[in-house]
Amino acid sequence: MEISENGFIFSDKKELLNFEAIHHYLSAESYWAKGIPLATVKRSIENSLCFGIYKDQEQVGFARWVTDKATFAWLCDVYIKESYRGLGLSKKLMSFMIFHPDLQGLRRYQLATLDAHGLYAQFGFSPIQNPENQMGIVIPNIYTQDSE
Repeated sequence: MEISENGFIFSDKKELLNFEAIHHYLSAESYWAKGIPLATVKRSIENSLCFGIYKDQEQVGFARWVTDKATFAWLCDVYIKESYRGLGLSKKLMSFMIFHPDLQGLRRYQLATLDAHGLYAQFGFSPIQNPENQMGIVIPNIYTQDSE
């Protein structure tokens, strides 16, 4: 799938993704994946449903869904480059992704965010019901542990 709007291209084509640009953002600018190795980024992309935003062939945004395409999808690694924020790109990306054929009819869609609750609420996301039923293993700062 691919759409073009106001000079921006929104696409699910992995061949368009700029691994180095995505890695730079995640490893240097994100709060959730500081120091993530390029090999890990590549492996995560290979095993996920990914979306890119492009302007004049530059990768300006990215998101990926970890999904079985049948029952569950986890939205993660969502970003818009700082110089392109405030243009409605996050909202357009969410609209593009949420109607993707591989994300239809799932039982559960999840994500985690520190600061974009308002954006995601517009697309039906809400706090998890019965969070006491949710469990996980979290290894904070996994990519920077060796350097500390």
